[in-house]
Amino acid sequence: MPSRAEAAPAAAGPTSFDAIGTPWRIGVGGAQTPAASLGSPLDDGDLAAVLARIEQFDRDWSRFRDDSLVSRIAREPGSWRLPADAAPLLDLYEQLHALTDARLSPLVGTTLERLGYDAAYRLTPSGDPLPAPRWADAIALRRADDGLELDTVAPVLLDVGAAGKGYLVDLVGDLLAARGVAETLVDASGDVRVRGGRSIRIALENPADPSKAVGVAELHDAALCASALNRRAWGAGLHHIVDAVTGRPVADGIIATWVVAESALLADGLATAMFLTDPARLSERFAFGWVRLGVDGRLEASAGFRGELFA
Repeated sequence: MPSRAEAAPAAAGPTSFDAIGTPWRIGVGGAQTPAASLGSPLDDGDLAAVLARIEQFDRDWSRFRDDSLVSRIAREPGSWRLPADAAPLLDLYEQLHALTDARLSPLVGTTLERLGYDAAYRLTPSGDPLPAPRWADAIALRRADDGLELDTVAPVLLDVGAAGKGYLVDLVGDLLAARGVAETLVDASGDVRVRGGRSIRIALENPADPSKAVGVAELHDAALCASALNRRAWGAGLHHIVDAVTGRPVADGIIATWVVAESALLADGLATAMFLTDPARLSERFAFGWVRLGVDGRLEASAGFRGELFA
């Protein structure tokens, strides 16, 4: 987990549970909540609503579930009505696809399966690297008054792992806000969003030694997401961040990235995109702070990054 909350939880502590294959912590606060606290637990009604929202997102977007919408799209070409939450996610993918010269793509599902990262977790490549289909050749998005539709000319396996978990962090916070819980900290295995008046310090975990940090970020009403080559790795040179153009896992000298942005959707997508293009190019389109760690141990950060880096 390349980022972690530095402050210790209060006696009651945040609500903790596992979902979509990763640990979650959600703390809620109010005027009496100490700034250093991770918050109090959810009540039973809010927790039930959160779990139902996560289940719905998983049922829509998971390529590891045979009953998901993504799996149905992979079995049959045609026109598909997408979920109501689809537009922000796929709009970001379209922008990052262009800014990385097609190296970041939601069409890498079959590419990852070829590498062994499939629903059965074979973790053994089944053939030579397989580039992802070209966006323009494989899918088209149509915006209707009542939502977004996806047209496919052949079965295509979507994978929204580059930004999906961060987006779900936002959606959970949105849900709680709609239920009257305005001050929240939502942490999905290091993808963190803080809302409300509290500030928190987040340690940037050293991917080579999880007991140590390479720095600290200061977060206030914003999101921090991280990506690292060791997070989902299953063999020499095999990991989840792939270049859609070549079909190969990236190996460009960067081993971890951290991004602070206004939403976890944006932070998560940019943390992945920074493996595939220069952050300066991304900064021309988006406002965000960043840190990245090279294979040589060198740390770089954007101007104005709110936090501290350790030598």
